[in-house]
Amino acid sequence: MTTKIKKIIISSGEPAGIGPEQIIKLAQYDYDFEWVVLADKQLLKQTAKQLNLPVIFKTYQLGQPPKKNTSTMVKIIHISLREKSVAGKLNIKNTDYVLEILTTAVKLCMDNKFNALVTAPVHKGIINKAGTLFTGHTELLAEQSNSKQVVMMLTTPGLRVPLVTTHLPLKDISRSITAKLLESVIRILHNSLQNQFNIANPKIYIMGLNPHAGEDGHLGMEEIETINPVINQLKKEGMNLIGSLPADTIFSPNNRKDADAFLAMYHDQGLPVLKYVGFGNAVNVTLGLPFVRTSVDHGTALNIAGTGQADIKSFQYAMQVAIDMIGKI
Repeated sequence: MTTKIKKIIISSGEPAGIGPEQIIKLAQYDYDFEWVVLADKQLLKQTAKQLNLPVIFKTYQLGQPPKKNTSTMVKIIHISLREKSVAGKLNIKNTDYVLEILTTAVKLCMDNKFNALVTAPVHKGIINKAGTLFTGHTELLAEQSNSKQVVMMLTTPGLRVPLVTTHLPLKDISRSITAKLLESVIRILHNSLQNQFNIANPKIYIMGLNPHAGEDGHLGMEEIETINPVINQLKKEGMNLIGSLPADTIFSPNNRKDADAFLAMYHDQGLPVLKYVGFGNAVNVTLGLPFVRTSVDHGTALNIAGTGQADIKSFQYAMQVAIDMIGKI
């Protein structure tokens, strides 16, 4: 895509959650890029009316010259709800709507119609209840784009935390961390930091799996048998890797000044620290896809849906990170 005006497609997420409200609030600002949302037009109209916010809806036509979004404008590709949505109340019959939005978004990015995808939150539980195995955006986007391996990374200003494994029960994590997986994740992370974040020689700190990084095998053998050999192999190739280190001390102030990323072995090992530091101003990034994808760092917030309380800081940051990443590729 040669256009100078960058283009983002936004999936509006769970219709009963805060995604529709966030879209309307995002539309109250000017942007130096174009963004288009996949959503039910009537749902967004109703949301704007409830919020008493001015919005001009414009049906988006694929192939038209890109134009920057101005205040009050929502460019929309209409996807029909299966049933009317009520804020805060999940409806299993709208699961197909949510999945259609996501598969359509992937196709548009794969067809180079947009530079990046930014996703609003979905509700994993209701999708699984409807009969579709769904562990998260990361896994679905990988499948839909035929990506063999992707890496989930959360980032907030001054801190990046990618994960080796994502949405797995704790009992499954150890056997899932193979040398092949770990090597693939580190290579994708290293390449993305270089090519999408413009870091020439990224310094990656890597956590062990066990307390005290196994303490020389007394608290587990995964570091000795799997993690450290992969790290040492890739260091010989010239990668700037530090570890494996204990997860409880790896985020020291000095390390945070020094590191470009902290690789965690599993979801709740690294993300509590990042969300403590940057809650409300963090972004989920999927590395290894053939297109840029970012997302908000929060869920559907059904408890406040329809109340006008939804915050958009994380959404705005997700859009900005996507634009920054587009500029590096």
